[in-house]
Amino acid sequence: MDKTLSSPAEAVSAIPDGAKVMIGGFGGSGAPIELIHALIDRFRETGSPKALTVINNNAGNGHIGIAAMIKAGMVKKMICSFPRSSNAEAFNEKFLAGEIELELVPQGTLAERIRARGAGIPAFYTPTSFGTELAEGKPTEEFDGKMYVREQWLKADFALIKGQQGDTVGNLTYRLAGRNFNPLMAMAADKTIAQVSELGAPGTIDPEQVITPGIFVDGVVEVANPQQEEVLVRTGVVH
Repeated sequence: MDKTLSSPAEAVSAIPDGAKVMIGGFGGSGAPIELIHALIDRFRETGSPKALTVINNNAGNGHIGIAAMIKAGMVKKMICSFPRSSNAEAFNEKFLAGEIELELVPQGTLAERIRARGAGIPAFYTPTSFGTELAEGKPTEEFDGKMYVREQWLKADFALIKGQQGDTVGNLTYRLAGRNFNPLMAMAADKTIAQVSELGAPGTIDPEQVITPGIFVDGVVEVANPQQEEVLVRTGVVH
């Protein structure tokens, strides 16, 4: 099945109001900037999608990417580990004004909650957060004399991810640290859309190099020269 999409705009066209959206990346590394900006452009043109729940490592920087989504008023809730990064002005303003919700999740727990969904594990135990506000209201249990907190899997309607190489049936590779949350999110969402720097026919990727098999990817779009978040922030770009 050919999963090729013609443009980032087409790739994000089916995301509705109120969707829960995982967005790959660790800071700017592995962040699908073109897909995010296509989603923002659609919102500005049509007023949709809005009231989104966004799952990411952080709440964006500067005036591009996730930060631009928040600034535009598209995001109802952030689920992340680092809401206050080096330049999180957009999130700070909305949060202090009571216009956005925050679910703070320790980074290792965030990764495992995402991974658990892809593995079909509805809940697991971790010692992280025990005895803190983050554990309030959650079941706890003792194992071998140590207390653990039960955490539930984290799933999404859509995942927007970034790969390095892809083929038309959705197999993906990643570049260095750009791998980060992307493979986990690809497995945890009902629909996964990937942007890749290089797109080829089936067989152009050595099977041993495939990180995300195409079974987890619903659409793939080629973005030959992707933008880098840190460069955009450093040069003061506003999307």
